Amino acid sequence: MTESWRQLMDVGIVHFMAFPEGDPVEQIRYIGEDDFFDVVEIKPYDPPVMEEIKSICDQAGMSIGIGAQPGLLGNKLSLNNPDEEGRKAAIESVRGAIDAGYTMDARIVACLSGPMPESKDDIAAQMDLMVDSCVQICKYADETADDYCIYLSVEQFDDTTDKKCLIGPADLAAQLAERVREQVDNFGITADLSHLPMLPGSVADILSTLAPYLIHMHAGNCVSADESLDLYGDLHPRFGYPGSDTDVPELVQFLQDLIYSGYFQNDVPTDKPVLTFEVKPYDGDTSELILAHTKRTFRRAWAEV
Repeated sequence: MTESWRQLMDVGIVHFMAFPEGDPVEQIRYIGEDDFFDVVEIKPYDPPVMEEIKSICDQAGMSIGIGAQPGLLGNKLSLNNPDEEGRKAAIESVRGAIDAGYTMDARIVACLSGPMPESKDDIAAQMDLMVDSCVQICKYADETADDYCIYLSVEQFDDTTDKKCLIGPADLAAQLAERVREQVDNFGITADLSHLPMLPGSVADILSTLAPYLIHMHAGNCVSADESLDLYGDLHPRFGYPGSDTDVPELVQFLQDLIYSGYFQNDVPTDKPVLTFEVKPYDGDTSELILAHTKRTFRRAWAEV
């Protein structure tokens, strides 16, 4: 089978999920030596490390995306935090990721919202804060741009299962994107197959709702049906993991839904629409075998598409 997907998309891997420990330079060298992946998503590192990573990616012909999620989650920062000092810290964290993005010639920096408020009465006020935070970050990206402007993309997470994020449900994600785009242009939404089974509505309906705003996609797996299982929640096990939600048939349907939603025809800041895989080793898995398994799963699914 020819690699016909390359006409539609660039396929990527989230480095910091696939390789949770170890030397990022050597790990990204390993990824770069394999011509399957066109994009690698990294978290910000110290400048000397990023310089080495950029050199590797330049030699390998790989593009780079920046994930601000680890900095926000690891430091428990929220872009919709009602405490103004806490929200400023979250904004500064993502601005740092924007700076890293320009260093690495990245076109997209992805982030996430803070938690869903406990009271529904507080959702509207926290949406206002989330909109304001995103606008501030997008304006910062524009003000610090040189020959291109980085886009901020907010990733949907689950709203009730694990991370319990404000963004979230498709209606709130669409509302956020519409309101932010009324003020700035460099903004979009990231949807993630790892999170979609934990959100209300079918995958097709969610993608249809978000279609005008999608600029970046993640694909992965989760365990959402049985709370007694060890990997229940937002943990990104390999495709087909026992008790999990997604294997080849579900990935086939997801790819078909993406095609029907028009994602691959969207106007995006990257050379082509990006589909990045986000998987993590567990229970004796190795990162290298997880990558091989992910590639096989995608090829099997694409053959059916």
